Amino acid sequence: MLRVLLTLVVLLLLGTVVLVEVYTDAGFSPDGTDPRSSRDSAVPPAVLNGGPVIDFSGDTATSARMPAKTLALTFDDGPDPAWTPKILDVLARHHVPATFFVVGSEVARHPELARRIKAEGHEIGAHTFTHPDLASLPAWRRDLENSQTQLAIAYTTGRSTSLLRPPYSSFADALTDGDYATVRAVGEQGYLTVLDDVDSEDWKRPGVDAIVRNATPPNADGAIVLFHDAGGDRSQTVTALDRLIPRLQRDGFRFTTVTQAMGLPADPRAGAADVWRGRALVWTVRAADGVLRLLWVLLIVAGGLILIRTLVLFLFAWTHARRRRAPSWSWGLPVTAPVTIVVPAYNEETTIAPAVSSLARSAHPGVKVLVVDDASTDGTTAAVDALKLGNVRVVRIPSGGKATALNTGVALCHDDLIVMVDADTVVTPDAIHQLVQPFADRRVGAVAGNVKVSNRRGLLGKWQHIEYVIGFNLDRRLYDTFGCIPTIPGALGGFRRSALSDAGGLSTDTLAEDTDLTMAIQRAGWKVVYQESARAYTEAPATMRQLWRQRYRWSYGTMQAMWKHRRAVLEPGHFGRGGLPLIAVFTVLLPLLAPLIDLMAVYGVLFLDRQVTLLGWLAVLVIQILTAVLAFRLDREKLGPLWTLPLQQIVYRQLMYLVLLSSALAALTGRRLGWQKIRRTGDFSSAPSG
Repeated sequence: MLRVLLTLVVLLLLGTVVLVEVYTDAGFSPDGTDPRSSRDSAVPPAVLNGGPVIDFSGDTATSARMPAKTLALTFDDGPDPAWTPKILDVLARHHVPATFFVVGSEVARHPELARRIKAEGHEIGAHTFTHPDLASLPAWRRDLENSQTQLAIAYTTGRSTSLLRPPYSSFADALTDGDYATVRAVGEQGYLTVLDDVDSEDWKRPGVDAIVRNATPPNADGAIVLFHDAGGDRSQTVTALDRLIPRLQRDGFRFTTVTQAMGLPADPRAGAADVWRGRALVWTVRAADGVLRLLWVLLIVAGGLILIRTLVLFLFAWTHARRRRAPSWSWGLPVTAPVTIVVPAYNEETTIAPAVSSLARSAHPGVKVLVVDDASTDGTTAAVDALKLGNVRVVRIPSGGKATALNTGVALCHDDLIVMVDADTVVTPDAIHQLVQPFADRRVGAVAGNVKVSNRRGLLGKWQHIEYVIGFNLDRRLYDTFGCIPTIPGALGGFRRSALSDAGGLSTDTLAEDTDLTMAIQRAGWKVVYQESARAYTEAPATMRQLWRQRYRWSYGTMQAMWKHRRAVLEPGHFGRGGLPLIAVFTVLLPLLAPLIDLMAVYGVLFLDRQVTLLGWLAVLVIQILTAVLAFRLDREKLGPLWTLPLQQIVYRQLMYLVLLSSALAALTGRRLGWQKIRRTGDFSSAPSG
């Protein structure tokens, strides 16, 4: 239950981060660029033909204009870390105060700029939290936009503001019925709506001369002049201000803030409660930004690892296959020594008969099969006895788990070569003979067989078949090349008795006894190799629930084994210093990071450039398809099942992500699990007959 809760918490946190980013990072176009309705029948003539400052504090709406020869420079959409400081520098150089209508989310991201604005004698007005069109929002969302902006200003400056400029507004005579309803609603909450009567149109970037010309008021009229300090390249704005201000000063214009021009009191000090609430809001936004930046970095790392893995797989896996299949390749003299096959079994009545039959009829001379019944409560032993095969015997032991059953089997047999096969696996007639041939090399202590899925009829079976061919067998070629195979599969693995002895036998310390044993053998100085011609067919889980349980155990056990053998990186030998870090990167780190590709793809499709995002995701899919084709060709499998690969990437891969995340959280909390039994159906339909 704890691991489920932890998984849900992690997913909830990631979802919250995405929602916060979506809300606070909504793209917007500059004021004046959105198409507006022209209906204005509800706007009083006094407002429609009045000044840019609209006040609802009295019984009726009033408007005011700037005094003659008085200018209030206003800047929308900031603060911006690139352009706001440059604009502040220009204003300071010419000793000119201004009014900055800030976007609350940007104040949260750049609180130092809001503080600098206030510290240098300028004033701050609200421009909503995410720059939406207020007229198109429901009342609750409009109030939320304004209140959150107030909280951000309160925390960063210690002040509140009564000035508000609705996004996408312009002149008073451009107010529509919808705009006026919004202005009236915010006015009743105590805000002064501040529009403008001179638009520099700097958002068009028409050139410095045009901006200066547009921002110069006609005659000697006073004006509220609209500029922008964010929303794109504002270099023209900076240059235009440096030219415009001294020219207007020479012409006798006085620069002031909106409140000073209107004779209004300074912004009141914010209450302590608002400051604390603002602190929580600001840090939520900044934390979400930080997490998203981290996610982008990790996404780049994941993409790089995928690219590196793909290139390495194509180079080394292909080379591995060509070298092993060359007519000149040989492990040494043919190995014909007797072999004992140990089959651990617990309630395997459904599959044990075909499994044991295929093993007993192996082409290798002198094969003996030892079935170790781990206190089964069904007819497992009876099913084996009914076969009446002379080279097969069954021993029953008290319940002790798979590792104990295998250790018992090893202790009861006397051959130097031992093969371990799961009770739900059938082998080809020559699989055992092929599996033991690498033992001609006296340095080889263990051999991994080529395990395939036998029940591929359903979609889930096809997806697991693809995963076995790509994720297991192709990777084994790579790891074999580098001498660091992490796992001898329980379905088919060969061992030299002396290697098992040096490794201390199978341990019950982890749930992945096969991975634990493989690593221990390599730490003892033995080579572990992959023999692709030794083929076995295992029954994969037939339901999502069973698949989850199996893969959870595998993932959890692998992490346990890696942690158990972590000191190998300090020991001499290729496995610890080279192999274990490679396994950690490509077996644990990359799968943990891979979900970011899909998460950020969804984020990008919904909130970023959809075309670029889809192209990026499709590029990753193409890499997966090419890798799959390579794996299937090297394994000499038909390409037919690959038609399900895109759907596998969307559905099956997400399940594997959750399994890995859940098992990683369980490993971190130190939980231990028992040997979980998977219900079998005995479907070996894809295994070759005979």
